[in-house]
Amino acid sequence: MRKLARKFRKSEDDKFSLPTLDDSRPMDTHEQEELVRSLERMHAHQSLQWKSVFAALIFCYSAFLLYSIYQQALFPWELRYHAYFMEDVDSWMIIAADWLAVLACSMAIFGLVSTAKDHRRWIWYSSSVGLVLAVFWLYYMLRLPRFRWDVIWLPLGPLSGAGVCLYVDHLLSESSEEVRKMRSYMYAFKAG
Repeated sequence: MRKLARKFRKSEDDKFSLPTLDDSRPMDTHEQEELVRSLERMHAHQSLQWKSVFAALIFCYSAFLLYSIYQQALFPWELRYHAYFMEDVDSWMIIAADWLAVLACSMAIFGLVSTAKDHRRWIWYSSSVGLVLAVFWLYYMLRLPRFRWDVIWLPLGPLSGAGVCLYVDHLLSESSEEVRKMRSYMYAFKAG
């Protein structure tokens, strides 16, 4: 009975254990190259995937801003988030601010998906424009009789988009650096 219980416990333990590999044998040069290449391919694929996701999100926000511009141009002050500012701001200023937001989002998208060496500069430009827009909208939001939290996305939208793009780009460049380090850690294996 004890023997059977030991076998049962051992089979249960094996079910939850990871398979082991003989780590005492070093990888030869070909295996190392294959591993690093697979990591580089996986990083390139995941980098493209994440950049596409965040670029698509910011593009959707830009499309919404274009709709907002269209509505403000054809039917001024019908959108509630623009109507709050009817007393203080001219219609053309609202349209110009929304166009600047579209420009900021476009620069962030371009900086994120670009493969140029200075791509991050475009994201910084976008954050600068987003900062100007944040100051503009917050100034007029503070002039309202009551602070409207439902339009907080107006000052923070483009600035947040640029910030997220900077963060994603930073994370992807860090992981790219780690893959480059893996290539530099390769060693020459001499079979004896």
